[in-house]
Amino acid sequence: MLDARAVVEIGTGCGVSGVWLLRGMNPEGILTTIDAEAEHQRLAKLAYADAGIATNRVRLISGPALDVLPRLTDAAYDLVFCDADKKEYGDYLRESLRLLRVGGVIAFDNATWHHKVADPSQRDPATITVRDLGKHLREDGRLVPTLLPVGDGLLVAVKREE
Repeated sequence: MLDARAVVEIGTGCGVSGVWLLRGMNPEGILTTIDAEAEHQRLAKLAYADAGIATNRVRLISGPALDVLPRLTDAAYDLVFCDADKKEYGDYLRESLRLLRVGGVIAFDNATWHHKVADPSQRDPATITVRDLGKHLREDGRLVPTLLPVGDGLLVAVKREE
């Protein structure tokens, strides 16, 4: 849909989402994936190899996302996929807006956070952050958001011209 050539993934995990991102990207596209856990990156490398992904299509960066993201190039990415520490989602949004080109997409996994976001009695820090993120995306004039009711919810937004 985006013909994405440059994608950032915040939270490598075991590589499953990275494989799907790479399959949906332009065949020459590069995935930059960030994770602070060395074991996650080891497992992701195995998943990419098992999926037949060329090693030159993935750039694994080890470290906390909020330390790494500021070093990435402004307006150089087509998609930013966030699936890491939910309490940092607001900070990931700020960095993602800087990283995305106009027309680029930001996506946040777990947007319904185990069905807790819609329940106002749920007040744990992660739920509050995810709930606030949805409100912020809805109110930000730079974004066109939508919530996809798949899995645990996927909140996506297209960046408009500023």
